[in-house]
Amino acid sequence: MNSVQVAVIPAPGRDVELRTVAEPALEPDAALLRIELSEVCGTDVHLQKGQLAETPYPLIPGHVSVGFLEKIRGRLTDVHGRALAEGDRVTFFDVHRTCHRCWYCRVAQAGTRCPHRKVYGITYGLNDGLSGGWAEKVYLKPGTQVIPLDGVPTELFMAGGCSLPTALHAVERAHIRFGDRVLVLGSGPVGLSCVILAGLRGAGSVLCIGAPDARLQTAARVGAAATLNFQSCSDARRSEWVRSHTDGHGADVTIEASGDPAAVVQGMRLTRDAGRLIVVGQYTDAGDAVFNPHLDLNKKHLDVLGCWGSDFSHFHRGVELLKTEAARHAWSRVELERFALSQANEALAAVAQGRCVKAIIAPGLASR
Repeated sequence: MNSVQVAVIPAPGRDVELRTVAEPALEPDAALLRIELSEVCGTDVHLQKGQLAETPYPLIPGHVSVGFLEKIRGRLTDVHGRALAEGDRVTFFDVHRTCHRCWYCRVAQAGTRCPHRKVYGITYGLNDGLSGGWAEKVYLKPGTQVIPLDGVPTELFMAGGCSLPTALHAVERAHIRFGDRVLVLGSGPVGLSCVILAGLRGAGSVLCIGAPDARLQTAARVGAAATLNFQSCSDARRSEWVRSHTDGHGADVTIEASGDPAAVVQGMRLTRDAGRLIVVGQYTDAGDAVFNPHLDLNKKHLDVLGCWGSDFSHFHRGVELLKTEAARHAWSRVELERFALSQANEALAAVAQGRCVKAIIAPGLASR
């Protein structure tokens, strides 16, 4: 039986380890995907630190990946019902087993809250098989939604990665109108995708507050009209800066994509009266934030919306978007840094410390 090399987080707070596991036999309507590239996401940093509840360690990270279908047993189709074949270059929706039958799916129409959802590389552990992208191969379980990448280069897709569907969900919930002045808090991958999508959505201008400077430079390259490093200024200076770019009113729409609870309160204060704030950066429990319900929320007549993850529609439409010239131009400006499987710990550190814009694992890459 063939063997597969995988990178594993063995337990919270532990370094990633390389392991070799047996290649599994395929169930009916399952497939084996040979990984070309897999994303290193901020979520993976949280997983390594033990900041996500009920994580099934040991775990193979990597929830957004691209690869080539190596083996198919039975029939594998795309969303249009078209058959996929061995050798096809594809990605797959990381969320699996959304039931489409529970109260959240059918009544609330909020599939991202389905209690039956499982996620490759996050809530599927090593005991569930080859279920993360930091590996030579991933086992695509029956029912996994697979998308061919015809017309979308691998590197371009990975420049968007999981940040693209997440940001797409946030920007749609923000109801950005033509000419709106949009403020994005955070210059990581989700923040950068929000900058791009706000511009494509018709924003009059997009501002970005984040750090470090290298990521802010990328924000400017992908469409931010002005940027500010939050590490070098006070709250008062940030408010003055935003107002100077919005005729003294504050942002029409603010999208918090930083992961810092304090940024949610700042977002409320940097948004104009009767404006909109979307909170998409609070994926893990990073603590509490204190605000004044009268001054920061009610008197300002703010709309404040949370945004959790994404569904297949966002993922599918993100791929379709990358086939357009405007999107290709924007995401091609997002820098990728490749790491071998044996360098997974270096990749995590680079993401955690903001030393790269986007890190990806390339199982076929030799260690440097």
